[in-house]
Amino acid sequence: MTKEIPVYLFMGFLESGKTTFAKETLVDRGFTDGKKTLMLVLEEGEEEYDEEDFKKKNIVIEYIDDLDTDELIALQKKHKPEMVMIEYNGTWPLDKLFSIRVPKGWTVVQVISFINAQTFDVYMANMKKMMMDQIQGADMIIFNRCDENTKRNDYRRSLRAINRRAQVIFENMDGIAENGQDDVFIPYDLDAPVVEIEEEDFGIFYIDAADNPDKYAGKKVKFKAMVHRPSNYSSNCFVPGRFAMTCCADDVAFVGFKCYYAGTKNLSDRQWVIVEGTIGKEYYPEFEGDGPVIKADSVVLTAPAAEELVYFN
Repeated sequence: MTKEIPVYLFMGFLESGKTTFAKETLVDRGFTDGKKTLMLVLEEGEEEYDEEDFKKKNIVIEYIDDLDTDELIALQKKHKPEMVMIEYNGTWPLDKLFSIRVPKGWTVVQVISFINAQTFDVYMANMKKMMMDQIQGADMIIFNRCDENTKRNDYRRSLRAINRRAQVIFENMDGIAENGQDDVFIPYDLDAPVVEIEEEDFGIFYIDAADNPDKYAGKKVKFKAMVHRPSNYSSNCFVPGRFAMTCCADDVAFVGFKCYYAGTKNLSDRQWVIVEGTIGKEYYPEFEGDGPVIKADSVVLTAPAAEELVYFN
């Protein structure tokens, strides 16, 4: 039986903090715990690795120009690592790694994307496809170089809409991770007998409920949404949701929660409805955990929303 060799992947553009994180995590914090580790560097940045420091931790560094199956197999035979770290080239699509044959046992267990908070808006405006690939494929997203101008809540909500499973972390200018998150203003009364969500507040409702399902469990809600009937859902389920602007212009996603409703068969895609019902919890594979579901008491056809798109701020 082939022994599993965990692979950790670091993504991000040059000067995004990949190398600094790798040095601090692997050397200073002893993440590998002395296990024989192969560190593959596919992109050389301004900051260099001290190979002697890494050797003391039983980590060997190899610089490679491309992902080649034969070369990876040769490196596996040469070093026989128990763990593999890959500093990935930020300009390559993530599919490039998963489209080749890797040595037996190599299993990607975590993908971490690094983002320089001071250049994020510029990169999203000019290199959106590359940025989206790094965001969508990540298990953890780390914003570094954050200061008082960093739009933490806006970024967090936008990224969580794109990638529900990823943990989003912000680091200040000193490289210290910030605890918790900024206070989030909720523009509706969660203590009301029926929580009424205004049209423009659906995006905030979606993110806050998805992040805090226990906070919403048992709450009665009322909101306007568009009908979507996924082909893999049963005949008594649909998704009331909205098209939402995520990180930048032209980057739109449909977001919403599963809704159980006996009259679903009478609904059609893209109809506008007023949904009133009670929020519960259910396991979502795409969340890799529990998320909100709605048990509707009533679903009534209505006029379209004044604005087709909602936002997360």
